[in-house]
Amino acid sequence: MENKFLEAMNFRHACKSFDPSKKISEEEFFDILEIGRMSPSSFGMEPWKFVVIQNKELREKLKLFTAGGQGQLPTASHFVIILSRKKQDLHYSSEYIDNRLRYRELPEDVIAFYHEFYERFQKEDFKLLGDDKYIFDWGTKQTYIALANMMTGAASMGIDSCPIEGFELEATETFLREELCIDTNEFGPAVMVAFGYRVDEPKAKSRFDMGDVVTWYN
Repeated sequence: MENKFLEAMNFRHACKSFDPSKKISEEEFFDILEIGRMSPSSFGMEPWKFVVIQNKELREKLKLFTAGGQGQLPTASHFVIILSRKKQDLHYSSEYIDNRLRYRELPEDVIAFYHEFYERFQKEDFKLLGDDKYIFDWGTKQTYIALANMMTGAASMGIDSCPIEGFELEATETFLREELCIDTNEFGPAVMVAFGYRVDEPKAKSRFDMGDVVTWYN
């Protein structure tokens, strides 16, 4: 029996341009977003926000400082900027963290335990409090779990995608703030991703052999 997940993984590639005449259905794209929303995150804090850019004028503005999206922005059926929360929300003492814990309707002693554990994790285990960027980078790691799930989920539906890191951080934050009215003290751009349908078939995948990337200790 063939593994459907591996089929999707083999289908997926970084599509550099898409067929602009083909559009993902509203239902299928909602499923892609739902896959992102349902993805796991460290401590279940869900630090992400998915910003869908369909407006052509906004995409043209993005092209000015998104070197990695030159082929995708004009042709993608759907284009998403994935944001991560910053220190003001992800700090162990923040209102956001407290609200996330209370949203689960946990007993007060369990909430107190999680607060203590989360504080120790940030202060001692991962030492995230030395620089504001440390917590943002940690949040960005979580968004990449959602990113990977969204791309593989899309591939399972026969939909192509491309992750994009090639953008100017400061210019993108200015765009978020001035064009989309997003509070960039709260959120920052983590990664972008385009979805659509391929024009050309990709080259065969090139990957290291299993023995090169896996080490066993029995």
